[in-house]
Amino acid sequence: MALTLIEAAKQYDGDVVRQAVIELYAGSSGVLANLPFDNIEGNALKYNREEMLPGVGFRGVNEAYTESTGVLNPITETLAIAGGDLDVDTAIVATMGMSQRATQESMKIRALGLAWTSRFIKGDTGVNPREIDGLQTRLIGGQVINAGATSGGDQLSLIMLDTLIDQVVDATHLIMNKTMRRRLSQASRAASIGGFITYTTDSFGNQVAHYAGLPIITLDLDNMQSPILPFTEANPGGGAAASTSIYAVSFKEGMMTGLQNDDIQARDLGELQTKPAFRTRVEWMSGLACYHGRCAARLCGLKDAVAVA
Repeated sequence: MALTLIEAAKQYDGDVVRQAVIELYAGSSGVLANLPFDNIEGNALKYNREEMLPGVGFRGVNEAYTESTGVLNPITETLAIAGGDLDVDTAIVATMGMSQRATQESMKIRALGLAWTSRFIKGDTGVNPREIDGLQTRLIGGQVINAGATSGGDQLSLIMLDTLIDQVVDATHLIMNKTMRRRLSQASRAASIGGFITYTTDSFGNQVAHYAGLPIITLDLDNMQSPILPFTEANPGGGAAASTSIYAVSFKEGMMTGLQNDDIQARDLGELQTKPAFRTRVEWMSGLACYHGRCAARLCGLKDAVAVA
């Protein structure tokens, strides 16, 4: 059964270190906090994605049915290996204590979480075969909705946002940058526009906005301090690239889940022979599975402007 990283951490109740690593990783990103993960053996998963249901009909007496079968597309998802090494000089440990290693390890884990989240959106194995394909690469056809055809991008309209949500089967979350979330909040305060926004608190004590009952995951900067969802995407209507996208997703078993060979690992490799430093290796084998053809959709071509009804 697919579990979120937060739920998975509870399985290691007696392993305080491993539990802390998983919870720290999940807390680095709203995507990682909410996306359930399937544990798989090996480095790849093969499955059939449902693309079209078989047809049905009615018949009269002594008539035959028209034969019809559904469409299943075979998919293979491979795991990507992400992580890094970090070294802390023995002199720092001697003078400032082992807590310096823990500080650097937590920073590395959070950096890995932000890097993975960036690839969840923008990853493209055609550019870098070592990473995963993200939503921007995966979504095609009817799962990509243009906000309009205006040169330079179009305003967010609530009707288009509702259309985006309806394009996903059992949508669970919306994903956008902070600017678009502010535009939604602004629209909810305008009597002429509306848009019912509510707020709750997540497992880490953070305030989470909801639109149409769906929690909004806001993405900010990645591990390199670059925006994950910037206003630099090409506009469907042409003009200077100044648009961003909003995604609707279904994070649940049978729809979209993450894949992993095992939980994220933080291994102490001890003192190096080549230099006076302690090394820790953080590593994670993971991927993404879209089991249903309508588990996610993208609304693109959005400029930074006041939202409309």
